[in-house]
Amino acid sequence: MNWASISFDWNQARSFLAVAEEGSLSAAASALNVTQPTITRQFAALEADLSVTLFERTGRSVSLTQAGLDLLDHVRTMAQGANLMSLAASGASQAIEGQVRITAAEMTAAHLLPPMLDEIRTLAPDLEIEIVADNDVRDLLLREADIAVRHARPEQSNLIAKRVSEDPMRFYATDQDVDVLCAPKLGKNSASHQVVSFGDF
Repeated sequence: MNWASISFDWNQARSFLAVAEEGSLSAAASALNVTQPTITRQFAALEADLSVTLFERTGRSVSLTQAGLDLLDHVRTMAQGANLMSLAASGASQAIEGQVRITAAEMTAAHLLPPMLDEIRTLAPDLEIEIVADNDVRDLLLREADIAVRHARPEQSNLIAKRVSEDPMRFYATDQDVDVLCAPKLGKNSASHQVVSFGDF
C-alpha cells in the first residue's frame, strides 16, 4: 500500500459523493446532517488535495465535471466498503462471545445449571463458560467469578441480583424422630429441633 499517495480524508470524499448523489449542496448537507458551508469546504478541500475540479458551479446548482465522473465510481466503492465495515463492526459489538465464569454450590452446579447452560449454549454458541463448583461464596467484586448462583440475595449494593429459579426446601425425619418429637411441624418451636442441613440454615 502506497500510503503517501492517499492525500485526502474520507469525510471529504463522503461530501463529494453526497453532492453527486443528492444533486445539490443543500440536499447533501441535509443527508449528512451538517451545514451547507461544511459540505462546500470539504469537497473544495478534496479538489485542492487532488488538484482537480470535481464540480462546475452555476448559481446554486452544481454538475459533475469529467474528472468528477471519472472518480465517482471509485468513491462509491469506498462508500460501500465503509458501509460494510460499519455493519461488520456493529455485528461484532452485538455478538455474545468470550469467557464467563459462573460459580455455584456443588449441588446447584450439578443439578440446576445444566439445563440453563443448554439454553445459553443455544443462544450464544461462541460463549465459553467456566463453572466453578464451590460451596464457598466467591467475591464478584474481586473478579473471582463473573456470575454467582446463590441461595441468598447478595449484600453488596452494586451487584445486580435476579431470581432464576425456585428451589424448594423440604424437611425429612426418621420414624424414630417422628415418634420422639410427635410429628414436628414448623412453628415457633422450630428452633428447638435438631436439623442437619446443607450449608447455613
